[in-house]
Amino acid sequence: MSLKDVIDQLNGIIWSPALIYLCLGAGLFYSIMTRFVQVRLLGEMIKLMFSGVKSADGISSFQAFVVALANRVGVGNIAGVAAAIGFGGPSAVFWMWVVAFLGASTAYVESTLAQIYKEKDPITGQYRGGPAYYFEKGLGQKWYAILFALAGVISCGIFLPGVQANGVVSAVTRITGEGELVNFLSMEVGEYRVITMAIISVGIALIVFGGIKRIARVAEFVVPFMALGYILLAVLVMIMNIDKVPAVFSLIMSDILNPMAGFGAAIGWGVKRGVYSNEAGQGTGPHHAGAAEVAHPAQQGLVQAFSVYVDTLLVCSATAFMILTMGTYNVKGTLTDKDAFIIQNIPHVNAEGVPINEIGTPAFTQMALEQTFGTSGNYFIAIAIFFFAFTTVLAYYYIAEVNIAYLTRRMSLSTQKLTSFIPKFTVVAVVVYGSLNSAGYIWDMGDVGVGMTAWLNIVGILIMFFMLKPTMNALKDYENQRRAGVKEYTFDPVKLGIKNATFWEDRLKGK
Repeated sequence: MSLKDVIDQLNGIIWSPALIYLCLGAGLFYSIMTRFVQVRLLGEMIKLMFSGVKSADGISSFQAFVVALANRVGVGNIAGVAAAIGFGGPSAVFWMWVVAFLGASTAYVESTLAQIYKEKDPITGQYRGGPAYYFEKGLGQKWYAILFALAGVISCGIFLPGVQANGVVSAVTRITGEGELVNFLSMEVGEYRVITMAIISVGIALIVFGGIKRIARVAEFVVPFMALGYILLAVLVMIMNIDKVPAVFSLIMSDILNPMAGFGAAIGWGVKRGVYSNEAGQGTGPHHAGAAEVAHPAQQGLVQAFSVYVDTLLVCSATAFMILTMGTYNVKGTLTDKDAFIIQNIPHVNAEGVPINEIGTPAFTQMALEQTFGTSGNYFIAIAIFFFAFTTVLAYYYIAEVNIAYLTRRMSLSTQKLTSFIPKFTVVAVVVYGSLNSAGYIWDMGDVGVGMTAWLNIVGILIMFFMLKPTMNALKDYENQRRAGVKEYTFDPVKLGIKNATFWEDRLKGK
């Protein structure tokens, strides 16, 4: 059995309907329990995003927001949306919206937990937080925390970075072609693919050795501009084709109850690509939330909830509207025949029978912009993909680093310093590997990574809710202080019945 067969089997098990409905169900549950905090406190989310301050130990709320957004806004927003439409039909976009709206409440919960149970790293002095930390300290199950940390290292250090690198290379080689075949690492690959891979790998290596501070500075500069520019471009496409916009809305909404690719396919691909993109419940976003300097844990939970909106309701929707407006998509059927399509608007093979415009690559989006702006549209998507993917790989590296730090934090300092280099080298190696392999295979590996952490995180935080309710207590405390008009927020975990929140206990004693 080949590695690809193993990955396919794992994917079928992990992404069963149970996980699809668990993601939706958890989002709905937390929305009800928080009284739809993602709507009630929307204005507060935006205010908090810009009001935080950074310190020597932690990054600002805005920096944590943009690093989390860098993690969320990646190839999934361009190639992933195309895959959702290609396999699930246009109505999959609706289910991406649903999982984003409901998932914003899940993002609040997991990110607030990361703040409540965060620690200071003994080597760097910087804050560390995430599911491994809150499962050990809040849930009281160290074995479960170790299991998540291992899954986090495998997922973000090995499986996921390759997807981002592959998206960049696919976008570039669609413009340049593959070039002359060369033998590289015992593989026959195009020279332009190798060159693009080398540029990405070197850039990643230069930044990851600088830690979270350097990653935050890069993300703070790049992410807002790239996301805003991409959204404005999509708006321009819709304005230039304003007569088609009502039909696009109708195509998405009228197909919800009778989707062309099947109801299960539409929900499945919408939720899978939605979770992949906005990461709500996946357990990756809390790592960046835990690194922030805030006065109250609920504040960063609210900020991270807003990043889900930006990712899916804005950036993913921009991609979907460009593709559907220009009609540059195919929808695959459920038949085993790989050439069977329910809708085929664009060719999927060239004159020689070689696959082109593959589902799961940026091709759909590139073709949409090419129809609107000519060849310059192709170049813009290649540039956007590069920055989207580049910053996402940096965020993945940081998640792997945090989980390595958790696993080794009780070892000697020399051992901790040595093991901190593992994710640096691993991520660079995976970028090389992902750049040189086929898109479908790499996406399947990424789906396994997302599914692993999502299962562990969602089940864990649901158990924590019924045992402790720390995030509900934190939200109530924050809203009480907000209504009282306090000038300086405080957080007293002992008073709220929250145990093992040692960072906040020590901070309160220090005051």
